[in-house]
Amino acid sequence: MHKVLVSSCLLGQPVRYDGQSKGLTSDILTQWLQEKRVVAFCPEVAGGLPTPRPPAEINAEKVITSTGEDVTDEFQLGAVKALALCKAQQIKFALLKESSPSCGRNTIYDGSHKGVKVPGMGLTAEQLVKAGVQVFSEEQLPELVSALAIADNN
Repeated sequence: MHKVLVSSCLLGQPVRYDGQSKGLTSDILTQWLQEKRVVAFCPEVAGGLPTPRPPAEINAEKVITSTGEDVTDEFQLGAVKALALCKAQQIKFALLKESSPSCGRNTIYDGSHKGVKVPGMGLTAEQLVKAGVQVFSEEQLPELVSALAIADNN
């Protein structure tokens, strides 16, 4: 049975920049938790950022907060720690929060801090994909379920 790295905020943990969560209600996620298949992780907290914190967006390969602070190093450290955790626990699948500058799988905010989404990946998602981890957003849960079913049966 394969483990799944899951963004802590999707599990209801209040680790987002605003001190909130984005808890995902899903029978399959509940089942995975019961099976102890879920490994919770927040790359931003792991990278040393506090909760709450100013919102951050990727702008020209840097991660900049709405107050103008460069937090690229903390985001990169979180990505490195996420990959190390995946390697240590042989995790090949991840369920990450869409549009996050760390975890966005298909979209991120454009760096203007005006709520504009663009195609792209957050730093952690990109690092994991490059290392061969199959990354899905909460909007792609059915695809993750299918990929896990195939992997678990092989």
